[in-house]
Amino acid sequence: MAVPKGKISKSRGRMRRANWKLSAPAIVKCPRCQQMMLSHRVCKHCGYYDNRQVIDMEEKEKEAK
Repeated sequence: MAVPKGKISKSRGRMRRANWKLSAPAIVKCPRCQQMMLSHRVCKHCGYYDNRQVIDMEEKEKEAK
């Protein structure tokens, strides 16, 4: 069984745990309305995904009023 040769200080252990990075979400232009959107998601502005209308935005606007 592997056993550490010496004690690792709190500082060194915390430094090791602190060094990880989150990747930023991929933001791309919508091919239909040219607004910025998250990739692989439905566009919030036009309601399209993969050249198909998924959400009827006109109906959504009527519900909001």
